[in-house]
Amino acid sequence: MTTFRGRLLRRVDPVPSELGAFLRSRRDRLTPAQAGITPVPGPRRVPGLRKEELARLVGLSPDHYSRVEQGRQRTMPDDVVEALARALRLDDVERAHLRDLAAPSRRWDAGWEAPQRADPGLLRLMTALTHVPTLLLGRRGEVLAAGPLLAPVLGVDLQSGESFVRWLFLDADARARIVNWPDFAAAAVGALRYEVGRHPRDRRLLALVDELRAADPDVARWWDDRGVADRTSVAKLIDHPTAGRLEFGIEAVSVPHDPEQRLVVYTVEPDSPTERALWLRLVSTQWGHSPS
Repeated sequence: MTTFRGRLLRRVDPVPSELGAFLRSRRDRLTPAQAGITPVPGPRRVPGLRKEELARLVGLSPDHYSRVEQGRQRTMPDDVVEALARALRLDDVERAHLRDLAAPSRRWDAGWEAPQRADPGLLRLMTALTHVPTLLLGRRGEVLAAGPLLAPVLGVDLQSGESFVRWLFLDADARARIVNWPDFAAAAVGALRYEVGRHPRDRRLLALVDELRAADPDVARWWDDRGVADRTSVAKLIDHPTAGRLEFGIEAVSVPHDPEQRLVVYTVEPDSPTERALWLRLVSTQWGHSPS
């Protein structure tokens, strides 16, 4: 009997089957009118682009494009990748994801699954940001470090080595506390798919996707949409039991020498209700003082 994990491993390694699925999902969402072309005559089963229409836009023969989408062409030149990205109107993250999927070869670092060490520079930056919640994430959304205000805001004390995405999807309190949970969670799934595209041989990452898809139908649905996201700048609304509604802008910072680590900063508007709540209720509680 074929397990789900076996199916997932085959889908992303070798990569061409995932490449074809991604291309199909992107052309399905783009109509001929949106692409600026005259539709091929005949009945249409779906509103999106047909394979021959996309082939014409890119400058490939229908047979050539079919080989790409069916995984029968093992390599794809950069100019074809760029032509597909333009024709499908991919955003920057989708374009990068397409390049990852189209890479002709992938080198696997045997030390990839070894535990990560928090970057010292990012840790120093965290110590300078004690007035807002901070979180240092590594591969697969694993916690490398957390600032002192994160636990009072989220209501969970995430320790180094724990999985932020497991908390996000498997802890009912996460859904209750994050007001815009669907938007935030969908972006997290897109970020997981983006990471799988970059590291398709990471078995721990594939196992995490397997676990989350099996446990949460929302994850399965978002995963099957094949959307990708890069966790850089999103909004997060928190329903705090004592401080009330908190509004944060989530900004992610990485360093060139280790892009697999991201410092997540919960920014606030100056003199906003959220900033005042952090100081009057959360900071005072965290540091053992009573609110004035």
